[in-house]
Amino acid sequence: VAVVGATTWGTTLAVLAARDGAPVRLLCRTSDEADALRRAGEHSRRLPGVPFPETLSVEHGPAKALSDTNLVIVAVPSDRFRQNVGRIAKYVPKEAVILSVTKGLELPAGLRMSEVWSQEMPQHPPGRFSVLSGPNLAGEVIAGKPAVTVVAASAETSRSLVQEALMSPAFRIYTSDDVVGVEMGGALKNIIALAAGIADGMEVGDNAKAALVTRGLNEIGRLGIAAGAQLMTFAGLAGLGDVMATCSSPLSRNRRVGEELARGRQLPDILTDMGAVAEGINTTVAALEIAERLDVDMPITRLMSQVLFEGLPAAECIPTLMERPPRSEW
Repeated sequence: VAVVGATTWGTTLAVLAARDGAPVRLLCRTSDEADALRRAGEHSRRLPGVPFPETLSVEHGPAKALSDTNLVIVAVPSDRFRQNVGRIAKYVPKEAVILSVTKGLELPAGLRMSEVWSQEMPQHPPGRFSVLSGPNLAGEVIAGKPAVTVVAASAETSRSLVQEALMSPAFRIYTSDDVVGVEMGGALKNIIALAAGIADGMEVGDNAKAALVTRGLNEIGRLGIAAGAQLMTFAGLAGLGDVMATCSSPLSRNRRVGEELARGRQLPDILTDMGAVAEGINTTVAALEIAERLDVDMPITRLMSQVLFEGLPAAECIPTLMERPPRSEW
């Protein structure tokens, strides 16, 4: 197994796979980062106190990291996905399954990561590209708390390979053939988490938050289906499951951003203090681009865009939604 990206989630998956005794190579962005992780024997900044298993090696060169691997996990932010794919493309073995665990969309066109990969590596068999998503907060997963996720690929052999490589007693993996739905669910739920954080920060109550999250799930499901996803995917782990975890947990970065916005803080200050990526910010822009192209109404996403980029006070979000014209629920 090779993991591209020493992010929190990438490092978590590398450690999980290595704990089962599999040889795992973690590919870092720079030689300095690789050297620091080797010396420490852990990722002190992302996962302090979590030692690397003996079977986990840290690499900087893609040729060595990807040599003879049958599973390449790409765990980088969406705005760096294309760059990283370009870096490793010529080193990925033809028979390898590629697994994206990135929950985002590429700007400006709103491309899913599978679409980016197909552009950068058109010669790689489409059935060997897979995606993983679900209610998987890295802090809980690395602590050994039970978690469940879903892997999607068009080829059953690719789904099975990922299951075999990553499934453990505390990390259960289901399979799906709905690549579009799993990708869209994983990306779009971050927008709803921003809104849920605003609801928490404004202390609007459980009724309002439950309604907001439910309507948010409806909204992202409509966009996903218009993009070619299957309806039931949004009732599963990559939809409802991920929405529940991300909209409620204090470990959720996107929810935290929304909460801080509701308290009157400015977005640049929030992101500086977090020191980590909140995918929902860019995904808001990408989702509206897709929605316009597919003629899908997304009122919650549009409001999040106005808060993030147009100066709309977060306190106006809930009243604005409550004052929308009457309509049928479905």
